[in-house]
Amino acid sequence: MVPLGEVALDDLEVADGIGMSIARLHRLLACVSSSGSKAGMDRPTFMLLATLAEHGPRRSGALAETLHSDPSTISRQVAQLVKTGLVERQVDKQDGRATVLVATEQGLALLADMRGRRNAQIAQMIMHWPDGDRARFNELFERFITDYERHLPVFITAFADKAGVGGEK
Repeated sequence: MVPLGEVALDDLEVADGIGMSIARLHRLLACVSSSGSKAGMDRPTFMLLATLAEHGPRRSGALAETLHSDPSTISRQVAQLVKTGLVERQVDKQDGRATVLVATEQGLALLADMRGRRNAQIAQMIMHWPDGDRARFNELFERFITDYERHLPVFITAFADKAGVGGEK
């Protein structure tokens, strides 16, 4: 981790702008998630189903790791999805003693519907942007998210450090 004193002031100013934009986006996504839960798809459900759709059957622990979440939280969320028929437990073909979680056809259909709705709204939101801007934003946003994910362990450590900037241990 780069010590705070080694980061250029203009980089900190840009980082503050990005950080505040992330905070706004988080607030807006929470609002959309609240509305989505009324339609049967809250954010945790979306993330679990999207992960299972993208990566295929997973053990609960692997799903928690992929989602950077606590296994007990994933366990509670999965139990609800199994109960509603969006996810099912199947015998692990590599280890018959274990089970894997699999999105059901109903779960995949709900995910496809919600992704379609989301994508239509985002497309409407940016359709007035020039083609190059849309493509460039997609490229830069994907790069930012990839770097954020790669940096996540350092980020978590920085926030776990109670000393913080100018603090005491």
